[in-house]
Amino acid sequence: MSDLPASAGFQHAELEWDENGQPQSRQYGDVYFSRVSGIEETSHVFLAQNDLASRFAALQPGERLVIGETGFGTGLNFLCAWQLFERHAPAGARLHFVSVEKHPLTHDDLARALALWPQLDELAQRLLAQYVAVNPGFQQFRLGDGRVSLTLLVGDALECLAKLDARIDAWFLDGFAPAKNPQMWQPELFAQMARLSAPGTTFGTFTSAGFVRRGLGAVGFEVQRVPGWGPKREILRGHFAGQPTTTEKPWYARPSHRPAPRQALVIGAGLAGCASAASLAARGWQVTLLERHAEIAQEGSGNPQGVLYLKLSAHGTALSQLVASGFGYTRRLLQNLQRGRDWDACGVLQLAYDDKETERQAGLAEAFPATLLQPLDRAEAERIAGVALAGGGLFYPDAGWAHPPALCRWMIERPGIELRRHQQPLQLRRENEQWLAFDGERLLAQAPVVVLAGAAEAAQFDQSAWLPLKRIRGQITGLPATERSTALQTVLCAKGYVAPPRDGQHTLGASFNFEQTDPAPSEAEHRSNLEMLQEISPDLYQRLQADTGATAKLAGRVAMRCTSPDYLPIIGPLADAHAFAEAYAALAKDARQVPETPCPWLDGLYVNTAHGSRGMITTPLSGELLAAWIDGEPLPLPRAIAEACHPSRFLLRKLIRGS
Repeated sequence: MSDLPASAGFQHAELEWDENGQPQSRQYGDVYFSRVSGIEETSHVFLAQNDLASRFAALQPGERLVIGETGFGTGLNFLCAWQLFERHAPAGARLHFVSVEKHPLTHDDLARALALWPQLDELAQRLLAQYVAVNPGFQQFRLGDGRVSLTLLVGDALECLAKLDARIDAWFLDGFAPAKNPQMWQPELFAQMARLSAPGTTFGTFTSAGFVRRGLGAVGFEVQRVPGWGPKREILRGHFAGQPTTTEKPWYARPSHRPAPRQALVIGAGLAGCASAASLAARGWQVTLLERHAEIAQEGSGNPQGVLYLKLSAHGTALSQLVASGFGYTRRLLQNLQRGRDWDACGVLQLAYDDKETERQAGLAEAFPATLLQPLDRAEAERIAGVALAGGGLFYPDAGWAHPPALCRWMIERPGIELRRHQQPLQLRRENEQWLAFDGERLLAQAPVVVLAGAAEAAQFDQSAWLPLKRIRGQITGLPATERSTALQTVLCAKGYVAPPRDGQHTLGASFNFEQTDPAPSEAEHRSNLEMLQEISPDLYQRLQADTGATAKLAGRVAMRCTSPDYLPIIGPLADAHAFAEAYAALAKDARQVPETPCPWLDGLYVNTAHGSRGMITTPLSGELLAAWIDGEPLPLPRAIAEACHPSRFLLRKLIRGS
């Protein structure tokens, strides 16, 4: 794991615009596309050389084609491929586009560049609507009513591709010219292309440089020179004739189980369950969603306001990378909700409440770009917050709050998802390639794939009882807004948080109680929340007249967070714990060896839980990660981060530690 976040040294693209309104990179001194016709160049070099029209038409429902690209640039190639997919692919087929970009365009520059092609305007507007919170790391987009996925890898091409877990079907080699950007055409990058390719994977590129031809040939690609387009006399096309290599450890390998009936059962309709159902349904799965309550989002996902609080590290930890990617994906989904009622990008101000926090924030300000977070002094912080504060802090301009039940409802209001209320499975049995969910002797539902997403309840089944889940009680306090408290313009965070009002009420909290499990709000925790408010802003405390209210009359809500021992979520396929211990018993003596024994998966059984207090940020993306494990798609996170969230990590640690 890197000691530095991928954002270190991050810069957006710096553009110059010629007399025809076409962009050129100031960093590389090169054009993004042909000055004659970018669309015709893309069509000839990338679409035609990869035979995409016929390959899209040949896709069957449930099948997908994965395109990999070196250099997202203005998104022209992506939009042209998407348009061709819409024209030729049958209903039920999917396009997954994976592209890397070290210097992404700003939203304004992207809009200006895409305006050059009116014939792409409909798709361009759909991309632009989702082009928010594009920060360093893996950024996932869901487009085309879920039929199209874009995984944008923001960072150095070689570093990003080395972290990618995917099987690419067609490559667009489209970095700036080799003479202008040699880093994009190095042998190590070609080796990563080979690692990510299957036999027959195709490629097209605008260059015909001899060292590119030789470099691709050296890693297993058969290369042809073919007539170019416009001023280019020749270009290259070809296919991968080698064999894919893998170094993955068996306990993190992708399960080979691919059920023919694409049907899934998701247990638990909170944020994790709704995200899992939505991501599967977007891929053509028929999903039955079981919820034990009368409505969805009744437990930890039921709070009136969840804060998009980014718990980041200046050292590029697994949790920090997960949060950075998850934040962007959540922000893009929230664009679909009603702003002001269901969510608001009012920003989040993390106060520097002591010397240690001040030092931590200084490290973050150096490690992350200003588009993600900005250090503010006291005067600036008070101007943005609208209330008096004791000091400054870090401001996250794209963050804010959201109403979790609204996001849950939006995620599952789509074809392919059937919600069944008052359904609480107590046992799971596997018979004839199907998982059967029982409540005593009553069969509630069955499917070849089951996702356990009911927070700590995910460990109630025999197959999952080994999951090390723990509950942490959290209580929020609701304070009626006053005329003076509505001056608060942003979420304030310290050891807790207070949000601007929603429906005339501020949400304040949340407590952390490791001892109690009582579901009723307590006066003691109301008092604790009010004391925390006073520490955040004595001014806001007075504006809310918090000192005059009787705690017994305050509105409150208690929910149990579900966490894991390492505070990372648990997302992925489940193994048989007993068979795992037998298969890899040798690790207890030598943890460095990698046995060739395949992992004893419980075919079709998956888990998505332990999101703790970060559910608004991590759960939407967790649905995409889970669907990628189930459907064999490119992972939307670096492979190391997916492994850090994998259920098998706990079985592995138990073996190695001999416990």
